[in-house]
Amino acid sequence: MNTKSLTVGLFILTCAFAASVLAGTPEQEKAFVDKYKAAYEAGDKATLESFLYTKGAHPKALEFFKMMQLQGAGTKIGKIELIDLSPEEAKAAEAIDEMPDGQKTKMPLKPTKKLKISVETKDGANNSSGSTSCLVAEKDGKFVIPVPVAAK
Repeated sequence: MNTKSLTVGLFILTCAFAASVLAGTPEQEKAFVDKYKAAYEAGDKATLESFLYTKGAHPKALEFFKMMQLQGAGTKIGKIELIDLSPEEAKAAEAIDEMPDGQKTKMPLKPTKKLKISVETKDGANNSSGSTSCLVAEKDGKFVIPVPVAAK
């Protein structure tokens, strides 16, 4: 084995190790999900908004994300889970999107998971259920919900 092959091999091994170290642990995932669930069921607007990664956020996207986080807040969650993105979902998450006003946006962080929330509501004789999901990324060792920024 020559020096160049050894160097490339060590680089790849180091990158793989670094990626595994930076990935959230099952305990961190559980803590994120538990905290989100508690805030959602309590209708805790401030805590729900604290999950958003807003650095450089497009103002209209930020407004929309805040509104969506509060939609249904205060109700009991039937099921909540943090799921790895499929390769197709990961590719779509990195794409540039167009806002209704024509402006282009993209995610400021690379999402690796999605938070899926299923809610069931019973109001007398009426029952309804629905689910929503949002992209989740990691920043500085914690899970966040990235808000799109203007694409350049």
